[in-house]
Amino acid sequence: MNYAIKNGKIFTVDKNETVIEKGTILIKNGIIDGIVEGDIPVPEGYEVINADGMCVLPGFIDTHTHQGLFDGSVGWAGFDGNEMTDPTTAYVRALDAINPEDPGLEEARVGGVTTIQTGPGSGNVIGGTDTIIKTFSKNKILDEMIVKTPSSMKAALGENPKRVYGTDKKQPSTRMGTAAIFRKAFVDAQNYVDKWKEYEKKKKQAEDKKELDKVPSKPERDLGKEALVKVLNKEIPLNFHCHQANDIQTAIRLSEEFDIDLMLIHATEGHKIADYIAKKGVGVSVGPSLVGFEKVELRNISFETPAILWKAGVKISIQSDSFTRLKHFQVLPCMAIKYGLPINEALKAVTINAAEMIGISDRLGSLEKGKDADLVIWSKHPLEDFYAENQVTFINGEIAYKKE
Repeated sequence: MNYAIKNGKIFTVDKNETVIEKGTILIKNGIIDGIVEGDIPVPEGYEVINADGMCVLPGFIDTHTHQGLFDGSVGWAGFDGNEMTDPTTAYVRALDAINPEDPGLEEARVGGVTTIQTGPGSGNVIGGTDTIIKTFSKNKILDEMIVKTPSSMKAALGENPKRVYGTDKKQPSTRMGTAAIFRKAFVDAQNYVDKWKEYEKKKKQAEDKKELDKVPSKPERDLGKEALVKVLNKEIPLNFHCHQANDIQTAIRLSEEFDIDLMLIHATEGHKIADYIAKKGVGVSVGPSLVGFEKVELRNISFETPAILWKAGVKISIQSDSFTRLKHFQVLPCMAIKYGLPINEALKAVTINAAEMIGISDRLGSLEKGKDADLVIWSKHPLEDFYAENQVTFINGEIAYKKE
């Protein structure tokens, strides 16, 4: 089905942050085929949706969540986000556990969230690989929802890994042990690369000399090391869970030691060292600031953190971490606005910034011709008026949610 959305106020969030007071968006074969100011004749074969008096925005993008992996509606049976049997499980993949029928994904569509990066939790030092998916598939087939996989490697510092394993008298039981395990895993991955390079070198030498009896045995594959090599080769970035300022510094130190592309996850105390983070050029997926756990590392949690990081020059996105029901996702940027983040920056944090930070801005994050038709029609601007209601969510040009 092709659609023409007419008469809405369009917030493109393009590089010029263009706002069209009254325009038309054409959706053809799941792609934005045109955005035009004013009223235009609708081509034959398009269903017209009148958005008069409403706002049309890009679908929200959640840069860090666990939706699809932690289905709280069924308790233990739906908890598939932490393989807490070993502190390093780089070889596990979110892809193999995401449930496309998770109720959280349905809530996401209601909340205007059209794309999420979801993956393992923070129970392990290295938890496995994340996957970016759309929150809708008409056929409920996960492979039809995938935008990018693997999209990143999840790692964690701070209280979680040392609590999970320290209580069993296993390493890591301290922050020292956590960093040491991370470092050892990546050194082992570097050695794995060297072993394969040496094998390929000797194999070629033997083949060139026609001495096939001297071709060495192929090294045994190691799925965990192979996954970490993708990080070392910068094929995927590292998403580092950290809350306290000292853990943020450790995450940056380790990423520099191994020359790894890094995105900080949470950075709850990022406001304490905002200039340092900016100097390092690291992006931060901030939040969720609604969480109130009895954890020491969360004692300085604040809705001011996004604004302070932005003012320092840090590229930010705003994320749910699954602790905020995605039907209420808009409350996260709204609270950041209340505590100092400009509205346009908050919108970018959940659209184009988010898309750029997780490597999908060629397809998503703004309303532009040629990009995926992932957009939402709101009764009002959802970040200017908390009472704004989602009227229609489009994902891949299909109606994924419509208000009754």
